[in-house]
Amino acid sequence: MTPIKAEAEHRRLVDEITKHDDAYHAKDAPLVSDSNYDALRKRLLVLEEHFPDLATLDSPSQRVGAQVRSGFGKIVHARPMLSLANAFGREDMDDFMDRIRRFLGKDAEGVVELIAEPKIDGLSASLRYEKGVLVTGATRGDGQIGEDITANLRTIPDIPDILLEDNPPDVFEVRGEVYMSKDAFFSLNEKQAAEDKQIFANPRNAAAGSLRQLDVSITTLRPLSFFAYAWGETSDLPFNKHSDGLATLKKWGFSTNPLTKVCGDIDAAMAAFDNVGAQRATLPYDIDGVVFKINRLDWQDRLGMVSRSPRWAIAHKFPAEQAQTIINEIDIQIGRTGTLTPVAKLQPVNVGGVMVSNATLHNQDEIERKDIRVGDTVIVQ
Repeated sequence: MTPIKAEAEHRRLVDEITKHDDAYHAKDAPLVSDSNYDALRKRLLVLEEHFPDLATLDSPSQRVGAQVRSGFGKIVHARPMLSLANAFGREDMDDFMDRIRRFLGKDAEGVVELIAEPKIDGLSASLRYEKGVLVTGATRGDGQIGEDITANLRTIPDIPDILLEDNPPDVFEVRGEVYMSKDAFFSLNEKQAAEDKQIFANPRNAAAGSLRQLDVSITTLRPLSFFAYAWGETSDLPFNKHSDGLATLKKWGFSTNPLTKVCGDIDAAMAAFDNVGAQRATLPYDIDGVVFKINRLDWQDRLGMVSRSPRWAIAHKFPAEQAQTIINEIDIQIGRTGTLTPVAKLQPVNVGGVMVSNATLHNQDEIERKDIRVGDTVIVQ
């Protein structure tokens, strides 16, 4: 690909990913499935790897989440709430472990313990406790500044107002995922339908829409839950391993995921991934993968972070869900930078909890290469 074509393709991807980020993070109404979005981001990263000058500070590859919605107060995160790099198979996981070993100076025989946690499909939140008392709570926002949703978070039974600890740290930020169980989601939608109100597409949308309410009384009526999985700023860290930290959070009154498992090597990690995947359909909440973290906290500190994600963690996604549909027509969309992008208008189909009615066709070359035409039956994922 020539630099000129690469720049045009990059502009198109930036426009499209920015649109989807706004729909997902700010409006709680995603336009595409997770796998489709992941594919766009992966294409962007490959372009920037081959053409580094395209990786400017305003690229989606350099940012996390979305800006704070107007109407909410703002809370600056003392420690950034980062995103995670993705893995899609054993090869990606092997590459991740190779990078970790090189950075730490560990050979293939050295033990690098991982902790595996189901990746809950919800909304990340940060809870700040001072002397054991909950004082503020915020969304991830753009990773640096989140929305002040303290009052909304106080309505969730899994979040204690006071830590169950006689001598709590002066400051301790708990981070985790707000979610809605499948049963609660179905019950809520039945109630919404009976009252002729908005029907939610999936539990993640329902959780996000319920939590980010300016009217707290609405959140109070919504059945939300919370799993704690990490921490932010702390005045004291009374443990040395991530697994011990989760045990401490549980002792303090938080719910932690019961499927979390310590893994001694990559084979054990992959076995944990397969085990969680086998239970996915029967779990009472939605998950879209397994998060792997280096268990030793001193190694986490040494590894540090890159622009939008920690080096010491990765999210291994499950294979994309697929559905069959028909192309009704092909339109041309004009991006904010003037880029022309062909878009397939599809017969609406549910993919991974999202109603998909549009799919980007990238460019005319791609259309001709795949011989895409109106009336074609296609697989979307």
